Amino acid sequence: MPTFDERSMKNKPTLNTEFHCHTIFSKDSLTRPEQLVAAARRKGIDRLIVTDHNTIAGALACQAIDPQRVVVGEEIMTTQGELLASFVQEEIPAGLSPRETIARLRAQGAFISVSHPFDKFRKGHWALPDLLEILPLVDAIETFNARCMWPGFNSQAQRFARRYDIPGTVGSDAHATFEVGRATLVLPDFHDGESLRQAIQQAESGPLTLSMPWVHLTSRYAVWYKARQRRQQQ
Repeated sequence: MPTFDERSMKNKPTLNTEFHCHTIFSKDSLTRPEQLVAAARRKGIDRLIVTDHNTIAGALACQAIDPQRVVVGEEIMTTQGELLASFVQEEIPAGLSPRETIARLRAQGAFISVSHPFDKFRKGHWALPDLLEILPLVDAIETFNARCMWPGFNSQAQRFARRYDIPGTVGSDAHATFEVGRATLVLPDFHDGESLRQAIQQAESGPLTLSMPWVHLTSRYAVWYKARQRRQQQ
């Protein structure tokens, strides 16, 4: 992936893009939509692709606040691993096969990447044979995820992308607002899945900053807090 060079992009309209972030609609985040959008504005994120786990409700709420900035996405757990979709129009449920999930996303014109494919510390990582099977069907793989606790997982994804000549997306995987913008791509203007497929070919990286491992505690706290709230309401 080329490094971001301000001179090379100087005379081109570009979008600093966050591909992977979450709101309170994910089970492991407490970030409200208005907080996420405010953080994106403050940090100079031009396109915010909101990718809650197995739902587009949070993305739709963010888009209602800032339609120009927010793209509706979803991080979807399949039977083999997680997919990361942008320009989702109809929510895809968890638990479908990868091929069925991809077919449903393709039918609505979505852009499809693969979340943190080699991060073995996460439930959504991919076994190599399963990833190779779907590779011709997806648009990109996530080659840098700021929440990978071991940098080697990102390095493995980058080598894989180079070997198989597939574009890479990057993302902060933000579950809290302070994480937003830790990993972005700078792209030519895009407005739908097809134009994003074209734009990703000219992507240049913005910041690529690993989060400290303790950020995962914010997710664990969110899960605990929501469970506690549910018990109190019963």
